[in-house]
Amino acid sequence: MLLLLGPIAHALEMHETETRIPWTQASPNGLSALLVYADLPGKHPLVVITHGTAREVEPRNNVTPWAFLPQARWFARRGFVVLVVVRRGYGSSGGKPDYLDNGHCPDTNYEGAARKSAEDLRTSIDYGSKLAQVDPTRVLAVGISTGGMATVALTADAPKNLIAAINFAGGRGSIADHDVCNAPSLVAAYRDLGKHSRTPMLWIYADNDKYFWPELAQQFDAAFRSTGGQDQLIHAPPFGEDGHTLFNRGVSIWGPMVDDFLKAHDLVLFPQPLPEITPPNIPPPPGLSDHGQQAFRNYLTLGPHKAFAMSAHHFASSTAQMTPDSARKNAFENCNHLAAPDKETCTIVFEENSPAK
Repeated sequence: MLLLLGPIAHALEMHETETRIPWTQASPNGLSALLVYADLPGKHPLVVITHGTAREVEPRNNVTPWAFLPQARWFARRGFVVLVVVRRGYGSSGGKPDYLDNGHCPDTNYEGAARKSAEDLRTSIDYGSKLAQVDPTRVLAVGISTGGMATVALTADAPKNLIAAINFAGGRGSIADHDVCNAPSLVAAYRDLGKHSRTPMLWIYADNDKYFWPELAQQFDAAFRSTGGQDQLIHAPPFGEDGHTLFNRGVSIWGPMVDDFLKAHDLVLFPQPLPEITPPNIPPPPGLSDHGQQAFRNYLTLGPHKAFAMSAHHFASSTAQMTPDSARKNAFENCNHLAAPDKETCTIVFEENSPAK
């Protein structure tokens, strides 16, 4: 996908390309990834971003790198070359995943699982550092949830070009809201990782995170720092119904926090970020409210595969799915769920960025 950054005197291209990171030994068909960068002269720092782990198995099998397109654009607009990486065993990435399904209580070798995840990040950094547009001496790593803990583990055996890292709501073993399997073992894992981590880190946990709540996050931080880890912990304000979704949906909240961290580590590349992506000039489906029209404009900027559904008074979309069929199915079901109390039935009105046939 190639989009224009919006209204500036000399329009810049934003390159958004799905790719695969080769790793024959551990992942025969490689790692699914998304490469995002603005068409700027020279070489630019690399940021590698990775995902979390849903409590249910099915969503793990359907992870796509397009899910983090807005976050990738946030960094690309600041001059980074962005590589969003789907780790082994998730989505279409090959190899054995970094989790074990042991029923109610998952595997609690938390440090071992985190270090395994970090291997995927290391491989991705090696790949990204060789790209023509990348400055291989300046790398940033970012992860959410299990990916956040993977990022912490990466700093415990840091590549020489890793200069900073960000952990959003990092942890493992959440089996229900406010319930972590063998939480003392998870805290101990952070303590052990801190023994070897000396990379500057930013940790962000929302105050209403139901996976790793503030008191537990504070224990992670204290354990990590007690053995030498170097992190700045921020308790972000409550976000939505579950603050664990902050990285996914709350860019406007965490953006200033990350901007300050980048500034502190000499990673501010422009006086101002490049402009936001401009949606394509496609008329919305008739009958949408003002709120619905804004949601549709946002839908147009998001990644494939995607679909938009609506009824007389309701709408819903599904984006960044594994297949067109799953996008249509999810959009239809989400819309019908909203429309059911009014006894309305939804139809798919857009697929990708074109009207449905």
